[in-house]
Amino acid sequence: MFSAIGRIFKTRDLRRKILFTLFIVAIYRLGAFLPAPFVDYQNVQQCLAASATTEGVYQLVNMFSGGALLQLSVFALGIMPYITAAIIVQLLRVVIPRFEDLYKEGQQGQSKLTQYTRYITIFLAALQATTLITIARTGQLFTDGTGMATAVPACQDLLTNDAWWAIALMIIAMTAGTGLIMWMGEMITERGVGNGMSLLIFVSIAATFPQALGQILTTEGMTLFVIVIAVGVLIMGAVVFVEQSQRRIPVQYAKRMVGRRMYGGSTTYIPIKVNMAGVVPVIFASSMLYLPLLIAQFNQPAPGETPAPWVQWINDNLISGDSPVYMAVFFLMIIGFTYFYVSITFNPDDVAENMRKYGGFIPGIRAGRPTAEYLDFVLTRVTLPGSLYLGILALIPLIALSTINANQNFPFGGASILIIVSVGLETVRQIDAQLQQRHYEGLIR
Repeated sequence: MFSAIGRIFKTRDLRRKILFTLFIVAIYRLGAFLPAPFVDYQNVQQCLAASATTEGVYQLVNMFSGGALLQLSVFALGIMPYITAAIIVQLLRVVIPRFEDLYKEGQQGQSKLTQYTRYITIFLAALQATTLITIARTGQLFTDGTGMATAVPACQDLLTNDAWWAIALMIIAMTAGTGLIMWMGEMITERGVGNGMSLLIFVSIAATFPQALGQILTTEGMTLFVIVIAVGVLIMGAVVFVEQSQRRIPVQYAKRMVGRRMYGGSTTYIPIKVNMAGVVPVIFASSMLYLPLLIAQFNQPAPGETPAPWVQWINDNLISGDSPVYMAVFFLMIIGFTYFYVSITFNPDDVAENMRKYGGFIPGIRAGRPTAEYLDFVLTRVTLPGSLYLGILALIPLIALSTINANQNFPFGGASILIIVSVGLETVRQIDAQLQQRHYEGLIR
């Protein structure tokens, strides 16, 4: 392994790509701690030191930003606006035929879709920056775990200037920060080791691990810390196993004569992964579960008054992650969103039609409609364990909250561990492929 790492840095081109990637990552992490204009840095640090938390979708955004959200930094929004924009463009392919046509046009059409994704990213960044600054201005960014604003005085005064021009400047700075992150991700893809956006998300999540594990060690003791590490290793092994698992459907291509040459006659397969949806269903479910909390926050009664029954029910069941109702709804929503997203990203009719055009067929299955029905049959059954796997993985931090009271500190679960493992595996594959091109040997002999 060490010899393989030595070969990486001995290869000039690969060494340059890795050093460039590390340079961009360093700038990205520096921006996560650079406060936005007119943000009271000392008050923000006091709120963080008081262990105040944030709820719902903002907890997810804070994870994807590497803690920059609660810092109210220039990179506070992180890569989340780009992720949301990419998902929106992907969903619009089902609704708008023009988007589907662009996707099928190849490189030129997908470049146009990438351009649309950038425009939507900037729009979402401006919208989210406005919302974030409004919440910080009203003192609702840090909560006490019940959906109410924390009583820490510093958390009520996070901005040094709340004039309209100062707020506009903060919105522009955070929006520009998101645009810069998007550009840095594309630079890593073009000049670095590849997968720029995914790698930045990987760095953001991995940056929170030392602090989370350190806090578990100081608050819960060495015994529980060792147990958490052991559980984390087992979870990572299970995630690697599932992420590598796939159902391979054999495909044969008939021989055909084109001029004097014989084409076809080869055998390949269609890989259907157990988890084809990735982390998207978890993001969908977390975002949807934040809506009741948002509605309840705008309908809180005045001090001393009793809240409405439906508001009280939301406060009791859909705010805290250790609630059985919250866990059940979250689990079922992940299963539903998994099937929904897989049905959008994998179309059996299109796959069957492309196979028919090039003379491909599944042994024992007729081409055309029977092939599409067979693919749908296999996809439906493979998606079931994948959706259950995603649901269980997303519940791990919530179970940690109800058992060791460490939801904010437990890093081995949910979207975080899934992204860490999948991006790590893909990055290793790319470095291994580049090593094999130059030395005929990869990372592992």
